[in-house]
Amino acid sequence: MTAAALWTLAILLIVVGALGIILPALPGIPLMFAGMVVAAAIDDFQRIGWVTLAVLGFLTLLSVIVEFAASALGAKHVGASKRAITGALLGTVVGLFFGIPGLIFGPFVGALIAELTVHGRFEQAGRVGVATWIGLIFGTLVKIAIAFAMLGIFVLAYFIE
Repeated sequence: MTAAALWTLAILLIVVGALGIILPALPGIPLMFAGMVVAAAIDDFQRIGWVTLAVLGFLTLLSVIVEFAASALGAKHVGASKRAITGALLGTVVGLFFGIPGLIFGPFVGALIAELTVHGRFEQAGRVGVATWIGLIFGTLVKIAIAFAMLGIFVLAYFIE
């Protein structure tokens, strides 16, 4: 593959990955990382070395953990049961298959239903659901921050030899 084709692939992966930070059907930051690895490989890792790639890989792993844990941690903050936290996680995973509405409502519904099965009190279940949403928003903001940090690290490593 030519360098131009590899650069096109790298940029495409990074751009699609950036969109995936918000769009639930795409693994955003992992796609960005893949694009950065392709870009680093173009010049045989002369500009972007293994240390930089290890840092970017760690940030990618951190973003994946944040994505799945944020809603559950939001629910835990308001005293949700373990079943509700599990419900929020399952709601997040199931919600991924239903696009943006699924991503927004999946964790809420999962936590709400699970909390209702434990206590049967709608008021507590509602608080758990709302806290799950807040966790989701926080998780998205953290993923955006991680994406900007990764881009900054990549650009600095590429242009500073």
